[in-house]
Amino acid sequence: MSGGELLEQRLVELETRLAFQEHAMGEISDALAETRLESARLAELLRRALEDLKLARGDLMADPASEPPPPHY
Repeated sequence: MSGGELLEQRLVELETRLAFQEHAMGEISDALAETRLESARLAELLRRALEDLKLARGDLMADPASEPPPPHY
C-alpha cells in the first residue's frame, strides 16, 4: 500500500467515525429532550398530587401545628 493509499484509508476511517459520533450525539440529544419533557410532565403530576393532598388534608384533618399538645406534656 502506498503512502497516498494509506492516508486515504485513514481519512475514510476518520470520516466514518465522525459520522457515527454525529449520529450518536443526535440520538443522545433526542433522548435528553424526551427526558426533559418527561421530567416536566412528572413534576406537574407531583405538583397536582401535592395540591390535591393539601386540599383533602384541609378538609379531613386539622393542621398538626394548630393542635394542642398531648395531655402528658
